Amino acid sequence: MLSYYKTINGHISPIPACEPGCWINCVAPDDAEINSLIADFQIEPDFFRAAMDEEESSHIDNEDDCTLIIIDIPVIEKAGKNITYTTTPVGIILTEKNVITVSTKENPIINEFSEDVVKGVQTNMKTRFVLHFMLRVASRYLQYLKQIDKISNFVERELRKSMKNSELIQLLDIEKSLVYFSSSLKANEITIEKIMRGRVVKLYEDDQDLIEDVLIEVKQAIEMSNIYLNILSGTMDAFASVISNNLNIVMKVLASLTLLISIPTVISGIYGMNVTGIPFTNFWFPVSLSLICMGIAYFILKKKNMF
Repeated sequence: MLSYYKTINGHISPIPACEPGCWINCVAPDDAEINSLIADFQIEPDFFRAAMDEEESSHIDNEDDCTLIIIDIPVIEKAGKNITYTTTPVGIILTEKNVITVSTKENPIINEFSEDVVKGVQTNMKTRFVLHFMLRVASRYLQYLKQIDKISNFVERELRKSMKNSELIQLLDIEKSLVYFSSSLKANEITIEKIMRGRVVKLYEDDQDLIEDVLIEVKQAIEMSNIYLNILSGTMDAFASVISNNLNIVMKVLASLTLLISIPTVISGIYGMNVTGIPFTNFWFPVSLSLICMGIAYFILKKKNMF
């Protein structure tokens, strides 16, 4: 699906057809739409293949008069009651007079631009448009990282009450999300630093402060993701140790109970033999002997912290 937008009177508004200085938004485009864009703007076909590849990492590429920028953006995926965070690439193609964004599915960041939520965006200023988009992506990373921190704290409190597999699996999903975020943010940082050199994408004086803000936001997101990942890894290790320790305690108590129960079993087995010569062959003596031996064994085990 192709949509066209242009800044009119300071606001991004949809327009019916493509014109110079507009922004073209491609969401899951079909072959006919891709071929028309390739023919109209003389774009390298590999640019669209890279932008549509969900496994593509963030990078920047230049071919003739077109520049491709791949940026990893954060997305939320819901599976039942569980919420997981992951990343997906978005391609930004800069032509001579237009900006083209390519994505495999709808995402909230592009919707914010199309709905004119982001202020101060000029579609005819291609570099500034890209920097505003990157700044919005970095802000969304920070927003999701704060949500992840709140979720992990809630799950940790639930785990302190009772050790359940669902909470442990949820912590594992959060850890995977942080790994995705950390690797994608580092790739985005490299791409932004390449843009900052001004060799691939032309930078103007007014863009310098904006790209520095973008880089600061990305570095902050990288630091937050690394901190949360280290904390979560330590928490997972701590809970693994607690679970192992609880299992050892249960096994220790069960072994002690087995030892105590085996005492009357042995004594009653001896007195149940069909032989002669066993002293005190009345009912109460083996019972009393069993209780005395169990009491002595319990005292010894209790002293050894086996109960």
